[in-house]
Formats: sequence, structure tokens, C-alpha cells
Amino acid sequence: MSSKVATCYRHPDRETGLRCQRCERPVCPDCLMPAPVGVQCRECVRASPSRVISGRALLLGYRPYLTYTLIAANVAVWVAGAALGVLSSGSNAVLGGGPLVALGGLSGPRVASGEWWRILTSAFLHTGLIHLALNMAALYVFGTPLERALGRVRFAVLYLASLAAGSFGVLLLSPHSLTVGASGAIFGLLGALLVGHRAAGVSFRSSGILSLLVINLVFTFAVPGISIGGHLGGLAGGLAAGSLLFRWRVPGGRTVPTLASMALAAGFFLAAMWIGANPLRA
Repeated sequence: MSSKVATCYRHPDRETGLRCQRCERPVCPDCLMPAPVGVQCRECVRASPSRVISGRALLLGYRPYLTYTLIAANVAVWVAGAALGVLSSGSNAVLGGGPLVALGGLSGPRVASGEWWRILTSAFLHTGLIHLALNMAALYVFGTPLERALGRVRFAVLYLASLAAGSFGVLLLSPHSLTVGASGAIFGLLGALLVGHRAAGVSFRSSGILSLLVINLVFTFAVPGISIGGHLGGLAGGLAAGSLLFRWRVPGGRTVPTLASMALAAGFFLAAMWIGANPLRA
């Protein structure tokens, strides 16, 4: 019994084991074009310029403005908090992140008392310049290719789902700690990149994404003061949302996966509110 060998749909005389990430048709290496996460055939790239940016378009200068906006928002919030801290308590207050940390940091009792916005605002607050710089560098590195691959709307949904999942993880494991930082959402982006590479058939060994994730998880557990719940929760949210956005193929294109990801983000947010009011740890 013999099995039929796949051939490139544009070059029937060429056998291939490669497939386009979008249409899943077999293609030879000459018919593939690079995308920020994976590769697609030339027809899919030309037919959907807003969905995936080809290597040529990258050279022409696609700008991931939402990633830039998120970085600018985090920096602006830290500067405002540091300035308020200096005015109220002196220069040493900058090291503690300023009074905005106390007003918007994630705390189970505060969420339980009705301050639900802390689930979101905590991800835009940082305790110091080094904390901010490390997170913003990671946001730039991971956010730029994901926004190019997904587009701004779907990238925003991914970021929100990762953020809410990270807050849920914090309230699940350390509900009484005051927690701030964008690292939960950033771990979600790292998880989504992992899914995107897998969906595109990109080797984890060649991309290094899996090794990077393992290193960051080791730091999460080894370094004191890092929010384990935030990192693990954000990673789970990014893996889940990334699976919907990169791997779920349904009639109608992107609409259903995007709506499902929005529902996932809302679910994590509601779960964070519930666990804040009903902590598992006294």
C-alpha cells in the first residue's frame, strides 16, 4: 500500500512537506514568504496584507503602533507616579513606585471591596525604573512581531486576555499581596508566540522561543519577590488566546476566533473578580 506524496500546488512537479500557515495547501520553499510568525504562500500574503505582513512589507516599515502606545502608557504612568511621589514624600518615594502603586496595585481585599479596576490598572504600574525598563524591553521584543502577525485589534484582545489571566493568577496564589507590573501580560505574549511558531511549523530549536520561556520560568521561581501567580496566569491566558487566534480555523475567517478570545478575556476578568472576593487563602 503506497501513500501519495504531496506536491506544491504551484509547481506540481515538486514534492514538499511544507504547508502554508493560512490556507494549509502544500507549497515548495520557493513559494513561501516570511511573516513575523511563520510563513505563508504568496497568494495568501497578497490576498490578506492586513493579516500578515510579508518580509518585503516589513522592510517598507510596518509600524506596530499599539505596542508603542502600550509602552508609552506604561512609561507615562511611571513618570506621573514618580513625580507625585517626589512631591509628596521626597526623592526616595521614586524607588517604591510612587503613590499610584497604592491606588492602583492589585490587592484581593481591595478588589473584594469593589475596586475592580485594579485588575487592569496594576498592569500599568511598576515599582521602579529597572522593573519598568525590563518589562518594556520585553513588551517591545514580543509585542512587535505579534502585532504585525495578528493586526492591532486581535493583538489588543490577546494582550487583554493575558493581562486579565495574569491578575487572576495573582489573586489565586497571593491574594493579600500588593502586586504591580506588566510581566503577566508579557508572559502571555511569550505563550502566544510559542503557539504561533507551532502553528507555522517553525522549529522551537531554531527560533529559541522555548528556551527563552524555560529561562524566564526558572527566574520566576528562583528569584524572590516575583509574582509566580501573575507569570503563570498570564502564560496560561496567552497560550489559550494564542490557540484561538493562530490555530482555530472556522468559516468566516478571523471574526469567530477574535470574538472567542474577547469572551476568554472577559471570563478571566470575571474570574479575577470572583476569586478576589472569595480567596482560597485566608
